[in-house]
Amino acid sequence: MRRDIITRAMIEEFQNYLWEHEKAKLTIQKYISEIENLKEFLQGQPIGKSRLLEYRGQLQERYKARTVNAKLSAINAYLVFSGMEACKVKLLKIQHCSFIEENKELSEAEYRRLLSSAGKLKNKRMYYLLLTFGGTGIRVSELPFITVEAVRTGRADINLKGKNRTVILPKKLTDKLSRYAKEQGIHTGAVFCTSSGKKLDRSNICHDMKKLCKEANVDVHKVSPHNFRHLFARCFYAVHKNLAHLADILGHSSVETTRIYVQTSIREHERIISKMKLVV
Repeated sequence: MRRDIITRAMIEEFQNYLWEHEKAKLTIQKYISEIENLKEFLQGQPIGKSRLLEYRGQLQERYKARTVNAKLSAINAYLVFSGMEACKVKLLKIQHCSFIEENKELSEAEYRRLLSSAGKLKNKRMYYLLLTFGGTGIRVSELPFITVEAVRTGRADINLKGKNRTVILPKKLTDKLSRYAKEQGIHTGAVFCTSSGKKLDRSNICHDMKKLCKEANVDVHKVSPHNFRHLFARCFYAVHKNLAHLADILGHSSVETTRIYVQTSIREHERIISKMKLVV
């Protein structure tokens, strides 16, 4: 089988390769989608460095740099798998930005409005979900590790993708989750599950979160489990300015990743500059 031409069989083989290397389900889906897009671009032609550079150029015309790099990362992973590392293309260089757009940042006030709305709508599961994401900064994939047993001990031992870490659950949160689990008749296992006892998936959680936005008067684009993780990071850093400690808490292998999480808004950036009083 020629490995320089992307075929359906090669894509399936690549998918198995990703599974064997314990990539997350969502990551696999994204990578396969990107290789299918590349296959369509190549139209049956062999993979070559010049064609990949041309493809990178087309991506740059359509997408922002970070999106282009995510797509190139998937392609480079495929090239490693197929033994064509020599064809790998460089990612775009991105200068670190010290602030984020406010329309992408979930504020503390908006978080509290979402909690209030969940309470008014009597959506208990969502109320406690929001508290858990906001109070721990966990990833949505880590939610199944918030178990009744974890609530009792005040710590969740998370084992994902071959990595182990411990998330401390604040006493105030464990008290609330303990009452919630008791009310729901959940005596063991995951605290958050469907009515049939199955674990919640990302799509269900995001759908229910966005239903709260109108009631809470919060931009729907700001509300996702990951944005609550960013909110947790910013609030933690505001109290305890230790980036390395925060990286450990969030489960980041690189402090550079954590830096992105604690970016301030443009408005806050302007306030800091104004305090400098250098423009007279």
